[in-house]
Amino acid sequence: MKTEKPVIGFIGLGVMGNSMASNILKAGYDLLVYNRTKSKSDSLVAKGAKWKDSPADIAVNSDLVISMVGYPGDVEEIYFGECGIIENMKKGGIIVDMTTSKPSLAEKIYDEAKKRGIYSLDAPVSGGDIGARDGTLSIMAGGDRKVFEEVLPVFKLMGKNIVWQGKAGSGQHTKMCNQIAIAGNMMGVCEMLAYAEKAGLDPKRVLESIETGAAGSWSLSNLTPRMIDGDFKPGFYVKHFIKDMNIALEEARSMQLNTPALKLAKSLYDLLEKEGKGNCGTQVLYELISRY
Repeated sequence: MKTEKPVIGFIGLGVMGNSMASNILKAGYDLLVYNRTKSKSDSLVAKGAKWKDSPADIAVNSDLVISMVGYPGDVEEIYFGECGIIENMKKGGIIVDMTTSKPSLAEKIYDEAKKRGIYSLDAPVSGGDIGARDGTLSIMAGGDRKVFEEVLPVFKLMGKNIVWQGKAGSGQHTKMCNQIAIAGNMMGVCEMLAYAEKAGLDPKRVLESIETGAAGSWSLSNLTPRMIDGDFKPGFYVKHFIKDMNIALEEARSMQLNTPALKLAKSLYDLLEKEGKGNCGTQVLYELISRY
């Protein structure tokens, strides 16, 4: 990647991606954008980003391509084939997939990119819509350390806790650790709130007492107020959390690791999806738990 500010292509402008791309644009980078639903790029184009008609068009014109899409299938679609990023990226370019996806897919992208003289990182994030908006995401990266160091100034526009985890796929494995911890914690947060309300307590006062103690967590501090207010808009979609838990369960099985809390959490979120709540935020689990 060239030493002056690289031209950055950003693919995937959803709840997270739009804010992440906006923070890059604010820093003065030339930004090219693509999204399947073009209208989601309107606010960025109005601020100076340039629309491109395909992932291939993004790749041809960028020094660094960042993707933040929904599912592993979406990642495969934009990276592989004649119209994919890898086939059309210039030699010496860098590709960074920030989607939460399969570690094995991150390794496949790395290997195919390397054959063409392209550098690759997997760098999933945590921190939800608030972290994306404020540029305070946790970024967990896998790939070559030298490439990570080169992209670090761009990562710092989107996150605060930025850690290189090791070889290709390590970022995705680390994100699975993150999602496993969240899955168990979300059940506890929802049960806590249901208990507080059944006991006749003021839930806001309960939160004030416990969020800075041993029970403290990001989910407790950031999602409990939304639950109290009946706000189930997505900072992170139920459907995407189910996707992540499926990946984690698959990886755990391959390592012969039993994860009972993860299995239980997934079964609860599956019920929510069957109720048509896949597009709600993960905090909607409170609705299900408070019924019982």
